Amino acid sequence: MLNTKEVIQYSGVAFGTSGARGLVSDFTSNVCAAFASAFISAIKPKFEFTQVAIAIDNRPSSIEMARACSAALVNMGIRPIYFGVIPTPALAYYCIKKRIPGIMVTGSHIPFDRNGLKFYRPDGEITKADEERILQQPLNIEPLNVLPLLNTDSSASTEYIERYLSMFDSNFLKGKRVGIYEHSSAGRDLYRVIFEKLGAEVFSLDRTNEFVPIDTEAVSEEDQKKAHDWTVEYQLDLIFSTDGDGDRPLVADEKGRWLRGDILGLLCADALHIEALAVPVSCNTAIEHCGKFKKVERTRIGSPYVIAAFDTLNQNYQRIAGFEANGGFILGSDLRVDGQMLYALPTRDAVLPALMLLKATGLQPVSTLINALPERYTFSERIKDFPTERSKEILKKGASEPDCLLSAIGLGGLTAARIDLTDGLRIVLTNGDIIHFRPSGNAPELRCYAEASEAALARYYVFTGLNGITSVMAK
Repeated sequence: MLNTKEVIQYSGVAFGTSGARGLVSDFTSNVCAAFASAFISAIKPKFEFTQVAIAIDNRPSSIEMARACSAALVNMGIRPIYFGVIPTPALAYYCIKKRIPGIMVTGSHIPFDRNGLKFYRPDGEITKADEERILQQPLNIEPLNVLPLLNTDSSASTEYIERYLSMFDSNFLKGKRVGIYEHSSAGRDLYRVIFEKLGAEVFSLDRTNEFVPIDTEAVSEEDQKKAHDWTVEYQLDLIFSTDGDGDRPLVADEKGRWLRGDILGLLCADALHIEALAVPVSCNTAIEHCGKFKKVERTRIGSPYVIAAFDTLNQNYQRIAGFEANGGFILGSDLRVDGQMLYALPTRDAVLPALMLLKATGLQPVSTLINALPERYTFSERIKDFPTERSKEILKKGASEPDCLLSAIGLGGLTAARIDLTDGLRIVLTNGDIIHFRPSGNAPELRCYAEASEAALARYYVFTGLNGITSVMAK
């Protein structure tokens, strides 16, 4: 027999900002079984269910992990329903509608040699408290020797597509030319259906057979060039894409310029007439400066923290939402859109912000809406393979002497007005600009976010800061 607590403890897999993440080599069948079994045991006291939904992204390792999770469920007397490759929000939406838990096998945007598990209760994402209960479950399980074959059910895909088709008239996007950058996104076969059935002329772009770890917060120069070239070649009104598991949008305007996720979230929230927002501390302050929302609550980075803030906001406001700097939009309350009911989906979603952006533009180009916002520009980048403990050491010293840190990394002359330790080290400068360092919760990476009154200045802060920290590490 295996003890779930011990298997998880020594697995090398840990919870980050969005699920349990680790090296593919660490996600053995027994580790997957331990997590799946502990998850079920942790939520059983609160919910009644006999089925659990399972879906995967397009990583080659995901199917074996799903088979291991399924085997563990069967051993517990629970029937797994396997939906194959679908977006994470499609799985979550199905779970909420059917009042059953779900397990999504995905590493989202993290490097190819890693993968992960996301867990959903019948009422949405698990909480940080749920994560702790999973880690502490002292459950004894049988080692897995044989993994079952899985038959794919299409009902979750159908439900997700209908969620958006029911919101709008079938000619809603008539006259719009939409490019879908498909790469290896888990939702690539669903997105074309949604946009075409709503009247758009759709162009499939750059589908790949190999997994591509798209990071919507750090768009590569190659993808920037692709977007520009595609808009010229196909005369597109918008390019739509997502990260690997389809919960973070990547949208470009008619000029082929990728929108920052928090700007897309702001425009979506405005189009939905949201009253109160919960957003991570790393999001653009244009959210407050635009004056469109009655309340903006700042949280730690990660969807569980955003969702946790809804409990308080729902006490005073009726139209609640949140989003992250990566663009994932989280609808915290049921609301009507043009007379049609749109039900809450308390997990990150990529499709809603793209559709609401097109609704908001009408006959205007997307860039018109962007240009009307306060001029606050953000940029972010990361150092890969950067030891998390070393990141914490540097930021701890920077918190006590922020001006010394700025000087040491090549940003001397800038002065800190105040610091924010909500998540990482966020330095607000005397000129109103912001430089924010934070170790990734999902991988050994150090991220830098910056905000300034000019786009070039935000980029300068990020690249100078990260290059400076790399130099400090080398000494």
